[in-house]
Amino acid sequence: MAKLKIIEVCKVAPSPASMATTSSSSPNSLHLTCLDLIWLRLPPVQRIFFYELPNLEDPNRDTTLFFHSDILPRLKHSLSLTLKHFLPLSGNLIWPESSYKPLIHYNDGDEDVVSFTVAETDADFHHLSGTNEFLEATEYHPLIPNLAVSPDRAAILAFQVTLFPNFGFSIGMVNHHAAIDGKSVHMFLKTWTHICQSQQQQQEYNYSYSPLELKPFFDRTVIVDSKGIDAIIAEQLQELDGGPHNRSLIPWKIEVPTGAVRGSFQLTREKINKLRQLLNVHNNSLLHLSTFCLTYSYILVCLVKAKELHKDGQKIIFGFAVDARSRFEPPLPETYLGNCVVGKFTDAYAKDLAGEDGLFLAVKAISDAIRSLETAKETILYGLENMVPLILKSLVEGKGSHDEFYSIAGSPKFEPYNTDFGWGRPKKSDVVSIDKTGAISLSDTRNGDGIEVGLVLKKHDMESFAFLFQKSLE
Repeated sequence: MAKLKIIEVCKVAPSPASMATTSSSSPNSLHLTCLDLIWLRLPPVQRIFFYELPNLEDPNRDTTLFFHSDILPRLKHSLSLTLKHFLPLSGNLIWPESSYKPLIHYNDGDEDVVSFTVAETDADFHHLSGTNEFLEATEYHPLIPNLAVSPDRAAILAFQVTLFPNFGFSIGMVNHHAAIDGKSVHMFLKTWTHICQSQQQQQEYNYSYSPLELKPFFDRTVIVDSKGIDAIIAEQLQELDGGPHNRSLIPWKIEVPTGAVRGSFQLTREKINKLRQLLNVHNNSLLHLSTFCLTYSYILVCLVKAKELHKDGQKIIFGFAVDARSRFEPPLPETYLGNCVVGKFTDAYAKDLAGEDGLFLAVKAISDAIRSLETAKETILYGLENMVPLILKSLVEGKGSHDEFYSIAGSPKFEPYNTDFGWGRPKKSDVVSIDKTGAISLSDTRNGDGIEVGLVLKKHDMESFAFLFQKSLE
């Protein structure tokens, strides 16, 4: 078993020198909207990035010294400068007795800082950062920091940088989903990488500069909740775990399935176009033949066959999140900081998905769900008050039936492989927390040619899926 040595656990605060210039635009408190509250008790979102150390071919380069003297100071300092643009993310989630719902609050002090762990490991860097072999589902866990959470206070962000001597390093991060969605997380990361690169290039004037397209928008009042859905969800949350009036911020405990493995797969643009051509024969103008729709549908068909779900007459429920920023009237700024995604769900019988027209049926079901967002009968917040019971049933209590549930984590639009702090693009990036949620992760690929898919399954199911995923389009 690989050894992990914790070198230090430090606290990174927003840059003090710039606090005065940001207080007017970066508020100290943010209330949670109905779109935030549905995620309050879910496990934190975990992601990891692997980077190769630069100039490894130089025999005179002391990689450990370079890591500690060059990489770490720049990461810490640029993180501090980044946090001043995202001040609330240095704070904590709290649920005061005086408030009917939780809020994010930042205080300039020792408690409201971001935890930054530095570690060293003798684990196999190439094994963990590769894409051609399965990993035990929990192998990433030592590289991910803990997020400080208690019944009455929950941190929002934490980071861990781990050195693999003579090979590379990883950056593990965890964030509380009730504070920010995936788009907000990657806006934060893009700002951090921009500032870190400027720092590395010794551009002093750019140290605290954030591009206009990455300037966070904090005003939560733009989400108009005229039906008081936030109060309904807050009441539902207080009734959990034996309530009433339970204001605990402790996430639901979800275990990683015993014997689960993690797999990574790529669907190239060429293969995606092949899927598109296969469906063009249906000549159905209502099909949404986007890269996302085709990829998700193909994964579902392969999963049903790999797990032999069609033999038991199971129903497959599959959902996905839709960025709602452009769907409000008027539209919200693209840099809105918080949760602004709505879930869409559809279903199909496994026997149909495994049949000759399985891909078409999956694409049609997802297309119909996407198209429903455009109809006048639905508003963006429609049905949101039912989300907490649905999430609780599907992830925590068990489905109560033999139906299968799938969802999507991440998005190729976030471009995690562009997360370059100045020492090169990641060799590998992965959403770690799918081992608990069972979600399917999607991202761009390192070479930019298609979509990368992440899964956590039982080993025999993963082997079957790998075979079908590769062979079905040949």
